[in-house]
Amino acid sequence: MSIILASQSPRRKQLLEWAEIDFEVIVIPTEETYPDNLSLEEIPIHIARQKAFAVEQKMGKEKIIIAADTIVVINNTIIGKPTDREDAINILTALSGNEHCVITGVVILKGFEQIAFADTTYVKFHHLTQEQIEFYVDNYKPYDKAGAYAIQEWIGVIGIQSIKGDFYNVMGLPISRVVQALNTLK
Repeated sequence: MSIILASQSPRRKQLLEWAEIDFEVIVIPTEETYPDNLSLEEIPIHIARQKAFAVEQKMGKEKIIIAADTIVVINNTIIGKPTDREDAINILTALSGNEHCVITGVVILKGFEQIAFADTTYVKFHHLTQEQIEFYVDNYKPYDKAGAYAIQEWIGVIGIQSIKGDFYNVMGLPISRVVQALNTLK
């Protein structure tokens, strides 16, 4: 069966390519909403499921569909994508010197089978200077990234003090878990 990635994230695409998985990208715009009663781990799974079902509705059940959603959480508060420069600076200022968690929900559909899981990674930043934060925001423009950063960019290289969990989860896809799940479907 062929595989569809229901995400336009260049990082998720890159991770599947690194794993040497043949796939195509098909994205159907969906609302990224969720019921208030979900736990933090259930939220990205719910959103990923919406993305997967939207693609399945258009493409049918003949292909494997992989969808994912990533949230960043600090002090039990979800931090989304920054709306502008000031918001990105405020988010990175809040992350500076603190630990936060990155939760990626993954949903894989094949016919009537569904695999769903969340992977959590804990990331701690060193204290970042205002100059470092502004340099990163102005040069890397992290407006499409939950938490206003990409771990594989400059800010991750100079700013990350520690990581507990899967590095690639922070990039947007716990790729080794995805590969293991795909192997159970074949």
